[in-house]
Amino acid sequence: MTSHQASSVATLLRPFQCQSLTLRNRIVMAPMTRNMCPDYVPTDEVVAYYRRRAENNVGLIITEGTTIGQVAANGYEGVPAFHGDAALAGWKRVVDAVHEAGGKIAPQLWHVGAVRRPGIGPDPEVPGMGPSGITSAGKRKAHVLSEQEIQDCIDAYAQAAADAEALGFDGLELHGAHGYLIDQFFWAVTNERQDQWGGSFANRSRFAVEVVKAVRARVSADFPVIFRFSQWKLQDYSARLVQTPAELEQFLAPLVDAGVDLFHASTRRFWEPEFEGSSLNLAGWTRKLSGRPTISVGSVGLNVDFLDGTLGANPLDDIGRRGLEDLLERMQRDEFDLIAVGRALLQDPEWVVKVEQGRFDELHNFERSALARLY
Repeated sequence: MTSHQASSVATLLRPFQCQSLTLRNRIVMAPMTRNMCPDYVPTDEVVAYYRRRAENNVGLIITEGTTIGQVAANGYEGVPAFHGDAALAGWKRVVDAVHEAGGKIAPQLWHVGAVRRPGIGPDPEVPGMGPSGITSAGKRKAHVLSEQEIQDCIDAYAQAAADAEALGFDGLELHGAHGYLIDQFFWAVTNERQDQWGGSFANRSRFAVEVVKAVRARVSADFPVIFRFSQWKLQDYSARLVQTPAELEQFLAPLVDAGVDLFHASTRRFWEPEFEGSSLNLAGWTRKLSGRPTISVGSVGLNVDFLDGTLGANPLDDIGRRGLEDLLERMQRDEFDLIAVGRALLQDPEWVVKVEQGRFDELHNFERSALARLY
């Protein structure tokens, strides 16, 4: 590794602090659904999976999406729960293992909303639930949440947050992205309500704001609350919540006021500019407009394009390995504070150590087979 490369990589290795969270470097393990928790409880293999990343110097681990204690929160078999004695005991084992290895960890709290399909456990009779019962444009296939059910969801997020702190997690992330419940309220396509929860942009943001306020009220003042959001949805990769920086600022401000400490701006490719006239990506704009630190993400270290296997997507498209130079330059400019690495870390638990040591020629290309195992 040349002196220039060493200087650039050092950008990734700077410590970071947000509220009570202190990280040894700027690298985050992105949340990735694995569907490997039978009975919705983390197993020994799941414990070892997260421990292995902590042992190999990942700064912060954000867990796979883990479902809150509302009846329709889960949408996929094998996804872990974040409620009930058995599941919480399993997560306690994960937390302890990560901490023993010197790592930090936050759960991603999740409700899938209207995209839940019939027959999914733990109660196959429970339908999907969303703000308007709409799963995607033109598809009205789910139950419309009542006022009481909306409050039940808010309460379930708050209880999960309290449990996260009690179990010893170092923070938490609210999954407000990708067309799941919180995002279904944001998105005009899936939210046609005409009450206080829909209509105007402010009303469509109300559910997220109330969730953040409820979470904030149940955790310590210095316990970090991360909020993940995206423009794109699993139902529509080209979707956009906001079209301009001014609209993004309007979106972010109420969430900041409600108590978000750190934003995780989910994009498919970190190097793509968000708005015309600037090279800033979504995390960069979010940092600039909100004044909060941000996590960027999107195909870091990958040689293939985005894939979601649950959607029956086309075969992987070769995009050529995107060098780390662009990433390191953006971080040196403080465009964003942290970078989340997903499938590259899933493929290679030693990814961070190899980057730290300049062993770039040892980084593995992503292979789809890695999705089928917990390594």
